[in-house]
Amino acid sequence: MAALSGSSPECCTLKKALNRLISNTSASPRARTRSEPLYVISLERYGRDADFGVRFPDSISMSDSLFDATITDGDCKIRVSLDPVVNRLISVNKLHCGSVIRHVEFSRGENSEGDGGSVHVCSLEVDRLSGGDAALRALSSVNVRSIPWMGAEPDAGPLRARRSSYLPLWNNHDFYGEVWRDTPPSEPDAEDSEDEIDDIGSTVSLAEVRRRFLSGSRRYLGALCVRILHKSRLIYYGRADQKCECPYKAELQVGDGSSNACVVLWNSVCLEWYRILHPGQVVRLCRYRVKESYSCRTGQESEPHIEISLNSRNPTAQITIIPKNQISPDWILPDLPHSFICRQELPSCPQGHICDVIGVVVFVGRPERVRRKDGQRSEIEEYRWLQLADRTTDQLIMIKLFCTSQPDIQSRIYPMALLVCTRLKMIKSAVDRATTFEYLTNTSLTQVYCTGTGSHPVMPYRGIRPVRQFLHWLKQVDESSLLERAVIGGYFSYPPLPVLLHIFMENRQGEAGLISGGEMKLECEKLNYREKRQFAIQCVITAACYHHREDSGRTQYSDLPSAPLSPRVRRQREGSEPHRTPVKRKLFSSTSPRKRLAPPLQPLATEDDAERDFSLFDGAMEFLVGEQEDDSNDEDDDEEFSTPPTSPMTSRLGQTRVATETLPRVFCYERRHVQAVAVGLQVNSFHKLLPQRELESFSPASCYTGYFTLSMKALSDGVMLDVLFLPANPGNLHWMPLPLSHNNSWESILSHGGFSPHAPPPSPADLIATANQLTNQRLLCVLDACALGGEKMELVLNRAFPLR
Repeated sequence: MAALSGSSPECCTLKKALNRLISNTSASPRARTRSEPLYVISLERYGRDADFGVRFPDSISMSDSLFDATITDGDCKIRVSLDPVVNRLISVNKLHCGSVIRHVEFSRGENSEGDGGSVHVCSLEVDRLSGGDAALRALSSVNVRSIPWMGAEPDAGPLRARRSSYLPLWNNHDFYGEVWRDTPPSEPDAEDSEDEIDDIGSTVSLAEVRRRFLSGSRRYLGALCVRILHKSRLIYYGRADQKCECPYKAELQVGDGSSNACVVLWNSVCLEWYRILHPGQVVRLCRYRVKESYSCRTGQESEPHIEISLNSRNPTAQITIIPKNQISPDWILPDLPHSFICRQELPSCPQGHICDVIGVVVFVGRPERVRRKDGQRSEIEEYRWLQLADRTTDQLIMIKLFCTSQPDIQSRIYPMALLVCTRLKMIKSAVDRATTFEYLTNTSLTQVYCTGTGSHPVMPYRGIRPVRQFLHWLKQVDESSLLERAVIGGYFSYPPLPVLLHIFMENRQGEAGLISGGEMKLECEKLNYREKRQFAIQCVITAACYHHREDSGRTQYSDLPSAPLSPRVRRQREGSEPHRTPVKRKLFSSTSPRKRLAPPLQPLATEDDAERDFSLFDGAMEFLVGEQEDDSNDEDDDEEFSTPPTSPMTSRLGQTRVATETLPRVFCYERRHVQAVAVGLQVNSFHKLLPQRELESFSPASCYTGYFTLSMKALSDGVMLDVLFLPANPGNLHWMPLPLSHNNSWESILSHGGFSPHAPPPSPADLIATANQLTNQRLLCVLDACALGGEKMELVLNRAFPLR
């Protein structure tokens, strides 16, 4: 490594440290910064390869991921590789873009190919005391993109593995980076085309290719002209023991009138063509290879089928998109298949039914992650809940949408947009013997199209009857009623769990059984950022408190009064006793913690509903005529919610106050782009970074009226759990109660997850007053745990079944 040029060493922390590293002549040179802050301005992930043991001989990390980061001191910046020892800090979002780091230890990268001259970070300390927005404040007057690099600008690829591209930070199925082309590669030179024309040959049908292959012929027959019927999401198959630089594949279902087949894009062909090819297009395929289909090779199908492989070499495949005006009617290509159904038809569809839907988005959930097993391999997948309204019923279409390898579209799905989802699968869940709930979720071939995302030029369903019928309905729809229901983010759980314990246990066959408090604490500590998991544990409730929407974080204490918290800034209560115990409702015994309901405060002023220029129908018409740029009113009140501090305990899990990410928010059309980023997962680039409290600038949705906090003690080992309970209310269109009547006792409310739909719900004060119904009541509690990042662990009570 040559001496570094740039800013003066006296004022540049990075340069001082790295110059010490360069001048160190020991066998394993290291250099460490002191207390000076450095700032992480980008964080990128990639899969490790077979050389991991050579590059990290002392590492015991079992993670399949490696990370590169760009760090700066404000005067210069450098891209570094991170030792796997810090992977856990990233996976729980303690180390992220915007973090302040200190005591950073640097070492030189190995002088191997693709690694020479790089700088490696062996260890670091994340400064959490300076606040989550310290980097934004420190670099507020700096254009981060214009900060000079130390030395030459680094290459765009990963530093410590032979991989052709980075992975998205939080999933393996989206594409990421500029190496993924969005325009077709340039056509081959004329001379090359003349040389290859004999290889390409004339056009041949899929049926003929299949017949020749099954008869034993492996000779190339000619070009295929086919229509793309379906497109799969990306499949990343990188393994730590493989040296493949671009381990991607994607599948296209195609047809030409004579037959259908699966076309597989392999490796770098995905980089060049995945973003460009879409269902409905007609393509000409040359220089492909034919093999037996995967389903046949694995014994899933008895009838033989073929698979068309498109590779970057041996031979190099050629793909050409045929313009519509050049498609010959003599080709007799199949029409694009579709199977649109409406909300009214969903209950009659069987389990596993494949369908397409269209609707207006009224709810977009926060992105969450769940661990799935694929054979012997465990993978964390990202998903979010959507609710769609259509013309046939007041009930909503529920969609659990996982990644479809369309990050540019999925990241911009907002309420009040028109959404088309194709190739969804029906899932049914029984609450009791007579009540069933259904929702739709992905197949590998699911695609989404949404207004406002630029996807309308490739949306192939514009002219079909179901879409036109839906657009006709939008002309008469009451937009204000839909807008009143528009919600984004927050905790959401679906489908509802059973109300009877034995049905719940039957549905859990094959899943983990009951867990102790200590085991649950350990399992929660293993959760990655935004990973959600459900636990069943036996508990007793020791205290309960209700926090109303209008409380604004103020709680009465039994000792000296204090000024109320600012409605804009959350802070610790001032006083000489940092852990003063609030007065709580006494539940069970004189030794139980005491807790009481905070008195209601004056409600906040009601917002005036200004006229909105946004037209739902005009926005949806971009599927037919183009995109419409209209705005609506901005509703962004900020309200404060908190609970009183509790005494410190050695073994406790959960939060004593609701987290910002738990509350659903009013959709704000004018600030929809900012709101989507605020609700979304942690970004990996500094120019996308928002202040941590940006989400608080959006008002909680009207469906949120308050919450209960329940202190629970695990019967197995006495571990204390701080749990939120958000009961479903009659008339609440977001958290709707089950259509089952009950007597609104504590026992019934907890086992049903909410109040009876056929009777007025009891007031929170009445419930707190009757909490002695739970005295010594053993409960099997179903808790939804979600790691919100850093130290925040959200625990929400989904159900509590009394144990006789």
